[in-house]
Order: sequence, then C-alpha cells, then structure tokens
Amino acid sequence: MYSDKVIDHFTNPRNVGEIENADGVGEKVSSSCGDRMKVFLKVEDGIIKDIKFQTYGCGAAIASSSMMSEMVVGKTLQEALDLTNDQVADALGGLPAPKLHCSNLAADALHEAIKNYQAAEA
Repeated sequence: MYSDKVIDHFTNPRNVGEIENADGVGEKVSSSCGDRMKVFLKVEDGIIKDIKFQTYGCGAAIASSSMMSEMVVGKTLQEALDLTNDQVADALGGLPAPKLHCSNLAADALHEAIKNYQAAEA
C-alpha cells in the first residue's frame, strides 16, 4: 500500500519540531480528516535556510511533511512556492488515492508559511 519512501519518512521523519522566532509560520488543517500541519521557516536572502514542521495526522501526512521539508531547504522562496502537492506525492513514490489529501496539506502549509513571511517583510 505504501512505498518504502513513505514508510521511511513516517518512521524517521526529518525536520520535526519548531523554530523559535521563525521568519514565517503557516498552518493548514484538512477539512476531510482533521489532519493538521504547521510549518516554520528561517529565511536568509530569499533562501529557505531551515524548516521545521509539526504534524498531527496519519502516517502519510507525516511522511508528506517530512518529504516536503527536505525538498525545499536551500531553495528560493519562489522555488518553494512552485512546489506542488503532486510533486510531494511523486517524491514519496506515490500515495494511495484516499491519502492524496495528505500531500496537499504539506505544500499548502509551506505556501502559507511563505506568505506569512512575505507579509511580515512588506
């Protein structure tokens, strides 16, 4: 049912936690299942230098958060904004159809954190 990458990122999630005094914070909640993701960013010169997340949800949600976090460290804000939910799911080797909404939360929470950062900088 789940790929080896999903299982690896669920059992050994990367970048879990919270960044104190984060430059940007975003949160998304799934209306369909109640999963919740919160993303914290540290940004320097338009580059994501650090990212942490807190996820309350199923294994696919945790794996999606972990994969997303690995995909955007070192990327520009625009590159991170261009990250799609499908790219997160593809990087995990796919997710079962009933769990695709979990990858949607990861990119959406990231985008919210970037918008929060950009609003504070404006």
